[in-house]
Amino acid sequence: MTVLGIILLILGFVFGIPILWTLGIILTVIGVVLLLVGAAGRTLMGRRYYW
Repeated sequence: MTVLGIILLILGFVFGIPILWTLGIILTVIGVVLLLVGAAGRTLMGRRYYW
């Protein structure tokens, strides 16, 4: 999810499409939060790993 967010950020910046930029930010933030929660060993919504 983080990688997809970064790709959308880059595409939104290069092509000047604001919706891609916004979606990229949202996906990147969600991906980083899930990565941190999973690395801390906590379960979230019944899942321990997200990769």
